[in-house]
Amino acid sequence: MPILEVENLSISFNQYTSSFKQNNIQVISSLNVSLEEGEILAVVGASGSGKSLLAHAILGILPDNATISGTIYYNGEVLTASKQASLRGKEVAFIPQSTNYLDPLMRVGNQVRTSVKTGDATAAQRAVFKRLHLQPTVENMYPFQLSGGMARRTLLSTAIVSDAKVIIADEPTPGLDPVVMKEALNNFREFADNGCAVMLITHDIESALTIADKIAVFYAGTTVEVAPVEDFTGDGEALRHPYSKALWRALPQNDFIPIPGSQPHPSALPTGCLFAPRCKEAILECGKKQPEMRNLRNGMVRCIHAT
Repeated sequence: MPILEVENLSISFNQYTSSFKQNNIQVISSLNVSLEEGEILAVVGASGSGKSLLAHAILGILPDNATISGTIYYNGEVLTASKQASLRGKEVAFIPQSTNYLDPLMRVGNQVRTSVKTGDATAAQRAVFKRLHLQPTVENMYPFQLSGGMARRTLLSTAIVSDAKVIIADEPTPGLDPVVMKEALNNFREFADNGCAVMLITHDIESALTIADKIAVFYAGTTVEVAPVEDFTGDGEALRHPYSKALWRALPQNDFIPIPGSQPHPSALPTGCLFAPRCKEAILECGKKQPEMRNLRNGMVRCIHAT
């Protein structure tokens, strides 16, 4: 049984137009994803595809103008708002994309120590700082004194010492030098190997492939494919969805072939398959309704053409 499971998640936001009328914009629709203990699931996709919103929905930190439907399960139980609050920062640790999550009025060493649940908090904080190549003097600094890379390593340190069962990392590696990035990724792999479940949200498919077990591909606010990491190889012939294949072939180390067109804005989503306007395989049926997510070849896909 997955420790974390998201079923048919949809999120919309009420926004005011220039004429003071409310407009409801759906940014995530029928999104499905699951996470097992001892597993790293990398979530990839273009900016605006819903990756960070998924993390915020799981943690229960979406803004007040958000409307949510669908179900999120934790250990087989529905994840209610009160349950989210009790798990957040304890059993479920979050490494946010923005370093603004650090408390500007608190020294960073003390911030990391507050996440230590057992044992000597100071020793744990100093050990993880050493591991991530943060000098001893950093623990006495305030966030405004840190470089971007140092701030990200501080956020990563908070998750490492937390003993959480689930770690959700939203773009944790930008700004890190190659040595520290490799160490951070190895930490995620170590967490998973010790039974923790890790959701790694990233644009860096190449780095994700070095540690992940599965890759979930997002497009325009929904999951289009979930595939074992082994399927991301060669020309992408083992992948199931046309977007996944195009995304793979667009990488510089592959064919470097750009995908024509652009991801639709949430206010102008096409009917039917969201990728159909850019898909070479699209037929009339693709424009009628969004395909259901289905199991296929030890993975999942949302496409009527996938075989």
